[in-house]
Amino acid sequence: MSDRGGRAPDRGESTISNRDTADSLAPTASDSAAVTGDDEASTGRLVVVCGLPGVGKTTVAERIADHVDGRIRRTDVIRKELFDDPEYTDAETEAVYVELLSRARNDVDAGDAVVLDATFADDRFRTDARETAAEAGAEFDLVEVACDEDVVERRIERRDGISDADFDIHLHFKQLFDEVATDHVVVDNSGTEPETFAQVDAAFADDALVDRGERSAAVTDAE
Repeated sequence: MSDRGGRAPDRGESTISNRDTADSLAPTASDSAAVTGDDEASTGRLVVVCGLPGVGKTTVAERIADHVDGRIRRTDVIRKELFDDPEYTDAETEAVYVELLSRARNDVDAGDAVVLDATFADDRFRTDARETAAEAGAEFDLVEVACDEDVVERRIERRDGISDADFDIHLHFKQLFDEVATDHVVVDNSGTEPETFAQVDAAFADDALVDRGERSAAVTDAE
């Protein structure tokens, strides 16, 4: 998969869920809520969780989803729904992100919260997500997940899951990933799961934590 035209293939978004502190560019999440024409905020919410393959985006996305009572949508899952035998071409990636944001728009239009779990290496896809939220009058949050390289390598070696990304893909994307220049929250997933969760909890402190087991609806594309 490539997040941008002309870039080499990306073998998928990271799905590390090994639940084994971070600097934040914003003290709390959701500092850029969009408003509707009558100045009333939509009840919908769109959260982008981005970062290099293997850093643990899914671990962070799941915790955020518990806070905002939202579902998770993942490019790994969507890609394999759209393509029986993915080749990770630029055209495939374009189609995957178009579908991801289309589903996210439907979610927020319905007044729901949705957490997007994807690399978002190309800044234009992050911009598209922000514009999707703005057009729907929904709140928007951008969270970047970081992780020490040696930790990423160790976790990738012992994981299994839907993602096709390996450590070589992580290193490849390290050279290609567009810097996140807008206001966002950074979560460092290099330590233990409680340390990671503490950062997410601090960023989303104003949102009640929902017990995943109490949800009646599916919370991920895979379910």
